[in-house]
Amino acid sequence: MKENIKLDLPYVRNQFTALSNELAFFDSAGGSYVAESVIDSACSFMRETPVQPYSRFEQSTQANRQLSRAIEQTAAFINAEPSELIFGPSTTLNMYVLAHALSPLFARGDEIIVTNQDHEANSGVWRKMAEHGVVVREWKIDPSTGELDPTDFENLLTEQSKLVCLPHCSNIVGSINDVASVTRKAHAAGALVCVDGVAFAPHRRIDVKQLDVDFYLFSFYKLFGPHIALMFIRQEHLAQLHNQNHYFLQDDLSKKLNPGGMNYEAVASLQGIYRYFQDLSRHHFGSGRESVGESVERTYPLIARHEQNMAGQLLEYLNSHSRIRLIGLSVPDASRRVPTFSFTVRDRSSQDIVDGIIRHGVGVNNHNFYARRCLEALGIDPRDGVVRASMVHYNSRKEVDRLIAAIDATV
Repeated sequence: MKENIKLDLPYVRNQFTALSNELAFFDSAGGSYVAESVIDSACSFMRETPVQPYSRFEQSTQANRQLSRAIEQTAAFINAEPSELIFGPSTTLNMYVLAHALSPLFARGDEIIVTNQDHEANSGVWRKMAEHGVVVREWKIDPSTGELDPTDFENLLTEQSKLVCLPHCSNIVGSINDVASVTRKAHAAGALVCVDGVAFAPHRRIDVKQLDVDFYLFSFYKLFGPHIALMFIRQEHLAQLHNQNHYFLQDDLSKKLNPGGMNYEAVASLQGIYRYFQDLSRHHFGSGRESVGESVERTYPLIARHEQNMAGQLLEYLNSHSRIRLIGLSVPDASRRVPTFSFTVRDRSSQDIVDGIIRHGVGVNNHNFYARRCLEALGIDPRDGVVRASMVHYNSRKEVDRLIAAIDATV
């Protein structure tokens, strides 16, 4: 890929109608704007095929084709097989389903490693296993930086380790964890690996085969799409997991971990996400319509460079202010962190800071963002939380200037 190609930001922003308002939006980590192609796909499905799929009449078979295409494209998006995908309402609920399906496979004395850097979705559900005799071991962050030390992880691994759970990227700290390295070590010890990729997916390519993980979960509403979530389960594990659906669906691997089934129009609308990436690739590189896998392979580096430039702009300000405590890495290296920035201000509540920033027409938020354990370990009151400003590639340097001015005026 040519390093001199820059993201055509006006083209990108034209794909998101919500950006036409006057708000400088920096809360995408809470839920991104939705691409117009996604909205078009959802409306088309609901107008033209508002029926149950999998019947034999024409309208139903059309719906089935739409869903099959969306599932196949999703598989290509993360380099998986269509049979390895479960679509549920949220990552939190998908994680609960997975935990209930896995729990009968654990014996008293087996060990699960969790972190205190995670969103609670990939932490609390596994910690509850302690009620059944499973030993929960915590991989703790550095209380000053929020980072996870790989050496600490190695010291936690034992012959009893059966599952390792970690975030690909923390929704508070913003740092990218070396999932592939953790997975190699975990597998060598005989443990499975479950990764929360919610905070990572909008920013960098996901390749579950390259990562070699057993379970990978993320939410599409952080990825320019509808409020549904994906759970990848490695094929070899599907048959072993216990049924979480009706008893007569025990042998249907596509349904046994999806109680209630998928949201048809939401899954169909995912085609709009992949069309957006394909259009983005064609616009910048001039080729014909590529496969989904090819398009994300080409566009994510473009996205990462644009995000790194904006990250450097904000970090220069945050690092220079003596009253601001930045959580996570202070360098804008796109290979090591995503542009999600959490901070506190000495002697000021985070809510007060956010209220001031909002008055300048800038959208940020303060909260614990369901990572209470992370904030407690950092010595931050989880009731007030941190100020979090999160960017994605549709943000502009002008908007970052507005964010910096709003922070500075408020602080």
